[in-house]
Amino acid sequence: MVEQFVGNWTLASSENFDEYMKAIGVGFATRQMGNMAKPNLVISVEDSGVISLKSETTFKTTEIKFKLNEEFEETTADGRKTMTTFTLENGKLVQLQAWEGKKTTLERELQDGKLTAKCIMDDVVAVRTYEKGA
Repeated sequence: MVEQFVGNWTLASSENFDEYMKAIGVGFATRQMGNMAKPNLVISVEDSGVISLKSETTFKTTEIKFKLNEEFEETTADGRKTMTTFTLENGKLVQLQAWEGKKTTLERELQDGKLTAKCIMDDVVAVRTYEKGA
């Protein structure tokens, strides 16, 4: 269930994120900020089943609210307008974003008490690891 993802998560490491941002079309200046940002991820679930995913950085805070398996329009932190669907597959919280004929997948899963987010665009893969905060 989604409950295992609930909590406050702090970015501990990030691999290949600049290449991933390039692959999805993020401009240089925004990539520079994205590389410097150390987001806190706050995940919560309301009684109605609505999931909230909030990303907080010193530059910007974004929040999306969604239900599993229901497509919605998302404006990403880098300004893309995507049609996004979240599903739960084999214990992973999978986010599929589609825009302008492109698709990217973000797979979040728990490993050894840490939250890993694998960002996949074509053959480019970035891995961001979060540790649970207080």
